[in-house]
Amino acid sequence: MKASKLLLAASIVTPLIAGSTVAHANDVSLRISDDSVHTQVNISPNSSTIDFGAGYMYHEGSRHIINIDMHAKGQTAIGNLPTTVGVGVQATGFDDKQIDGGALGLGGFARLNLPSVPGLSFEGALHYAPSILSFGDADDLTRFKAQVNYRVIQNADVFLGYHFLNTDLEHSNDVTLDEGIFAGMKLLF
Repeated sequence: MKASKLLLAASIVTPLIAGSTVAHANDVSLRISDDSVHTQVNISPNSSTIDFGAGYMYHEGSRHIINIDMHAKGQTAIGNLPTTVGVGVQATGFDDKQIDGGALGLGGFARLNLPSVPGLSFEGALHYAPSILSFGDADDLTRFKAQVNYRVIQNADVFLGYHFLNTDLEHSNDVTLDEGIFAGMKLLF
């Protein structure tokens, strides 16, 4: 998949998500690391427990990575801690100078809030795509994120975390597309 195809997909999906009259933005986040910058928009149709998201990451060295997400979301408790859980799919496409491809990862996320420390929460996400759900140069894809959040004001979080995005190539070894510590902020609507 060439960069032009990634940009075309992002240019089609982003206005549809952002401009939808039956949906509102839940949050917009920006995270940065030494090697990459990632932005993400998540929305929920009115009165729905389904979340949709779209994201774009630029990694140093002209690597472009996009993602489109869909998760069923609900509230539960883990160890008596209020928890938001999402289960669904994340489509990821990547393009750089030598390789391109993508995958449809299955997985989800969880966010645990600590009532004893208002504003503090822990969040994790994991998506995995086996060979059958991968295309282009990718033979599989693993995407993992763990972060700690702090709600600074009612509609803004700051966070610190770790992100790992890796793919095995069809005729070669695996490639880490992005890995490292990041910091960022999330604006809630």
